[in-house]
Amino acid sequence: MSGPLDHSSPDAQRRLILQGAAAALLFAVSPRSLAGTAAGSAVVAVRVWPAKAYTRITLESTAPLKFNQFTVPDPARLVVDLEGADWGKELADIAQRIGTDDPYVKTLRAGRFKPGVVRVVLDLKAEIKPQVFTLDPYGEYKHRLVIDLYPAKPEDPLLAFAGDGKDVPAPAIDKPEKTEKLAKIDKTDKDKKAEAADKDKLDVARLVTVVIDPGHGGEDPGAVGKGGTYEKTVTLAIGKKLKALIDKQPNMRAVLTRDDDYFVPLGQRVAKARKVGADLFVSIHADAFVKPQARGSSVFALSENGATSTAAKWLAQSQNESDLIGGVKLDTRDPHLAKVLFDLTQTATINDSLKLGKAMLGELGEINRLHKPHVEQAGFAVLKAPDIPSVLVETAFISNPEEEKKLGDEAYQDKMAEAMLAGFKRYLSKNPPLARNKLASN
Repeated sequence: MSGPLDHSSPDAQRRLILQGAAAALLFAVSPRSLAGTAAGSAVVAVRVWPAKAYTRITLESTAPLKFNQFTVPDPARLVVDLEGADWGKELADIAQRIGTDDPYVKTLRAGRFKPGVVRVVLDLKAEIKPQVFTLDPYGEYKHRLVIDLYPAKPEDPLLAFAGDGKDVPAPAIDKPEKTEKLAKIDKTDKDKKAEAADKDKLDVARLVTVVIDPGHGGEDPGAVGKGGTYEKTVTLAIGKKLKALIDKQPNMRAVLTRDDDYFVPLGQRVAKARKVGADLFVSIHADAFVKPQARGSSVFALSENGATSTAAKWLAQSQNESDLIGGVKLDTRDPHLAKVLFDLTQTATINDSLKLGKAMLGELGEINRLHKPHVEQAGFAVLKAPDIPSVLVETAFISNPEEEKKLGDEAYQDKMAEAMLAGFKRYLSKNPPLARNKLASN
């Protein structure tokens, strides 16, 4: 039976000396004077986005930073050497950026390693797969060096369904062709029944999976209202409320593309929806426009033939910039996903998306004025799943001071979530999901 460690023993003293020497080597400085070091790049901001999915650390600088990375075991650390980085307040205070709740980083520290090189050390809590890359200036951001820490064994989104007493959805089929509907029902009788039926008693033959995509997140704040409200905060709040409502339904289950304040590339949002076998997809946003008078809710679907209005085209372009603002390492994109995203054999899905959008507009009009009385279309990248009816809902104009206050109000967020759920039910009552096999248990 082992007792307390005796620090006075020769072996213990030797271990302490070796540990101290190893720590010192991490931040060893060349004996040459640092006074002659040429001016380099000033780090003007350090931002940390901790989440279960992954932790992102961003160093923003006035000029590009060259870097070299390596890992050190026992204890596990990630070391990133920054060449040409000037020592300053942001780097000196870097340790304060890490909270105790970060799932992957225990501590973060930096020090002068040698002339012209600053060493950043991350003490890790878990086994990770790091991805370090640089981004060119974009929007309000200067040069950025991004450190993404992904778990070595990421959670499979399908496992989130296990153990909740509901069916596990079948995985998405990697075929862009629209499956032909089974057992067509007489539309006249069906419509009459749908209108008379209680919306809270939706009758579907199997579990319906809805993927909810709270727009923006992390480095990508989305639009910002004059009162300081962030679009990414509003969309996440409404998304969580909508998920809670859907999960209470006996025949529905929801999955969030993000459940915290972190960035998710557009392609990954679509890929997650297909992986969990989504029946419906909704991306939640809050409009911004150059004129503060603009107001109202809108619903958008994908277009293959250009935007239905100048405003729709402008909005799609601004939303599609999310990858550039949030920061994604473009050369790591899945080539198969890229093929899927631009597949043009999705006419049937777009038609279903328009039906879904119309159903949702009808419900949104009950709680807020509509900016346009019809579903608009444009080339939104996040709506390009070829086999999932997908819509983008602009809940209100965050650039309108009155609507910004609404968006920050929990009561309005609740009404918005309830209206979206009612829209899903209205659509499903007339367009029941296809039958499909359950996942085989292994």
